[in-house]
Amino acid sequence: MIFNSDKPIYVQMADRLCDEILAGTYKDDDRIPSVREYAVLLEVNTNTAVKAYDELARANIIYNKRGLGYFVTKGAKKQILKERKLVFMKERLPELFRQMQLLGITLEDVKEVYDMQQ
Repeated sequence: MIFNSDKPIYVQMADRLCDEILAGTYKDDDRIPSVREYAVLLEVNTNTAVKAYDELARANIIYNKRGLGYFVTKGAKKQILKERKLVFMKERLPELFRQMQLLGITLEDVKEVYDMQQ
């Protein structure tokens, strides 16, 4: 994984796990890779992976079964979608709309390009 400098690595790791849950790689109550496995996979320090898993556990996205590992919390996908939609609407859409207005791009223009992508 290539990390960028705009967010801490552990946050980017947590985001990646959430992306994998959204994509269906991990479903409710599925076991996810251990902290060590994920650290090796992404070539990061184990302590960084621990922080990512702690963050997700605090957000109730994953839970730990002592001795068995971490699992996806029931309803995690729905929770991630809800949070990400809210962030998108509050943080990204206003700038997108501002740019559209400056460039004279209409919603119809966007729909036309969107339809071509389908």
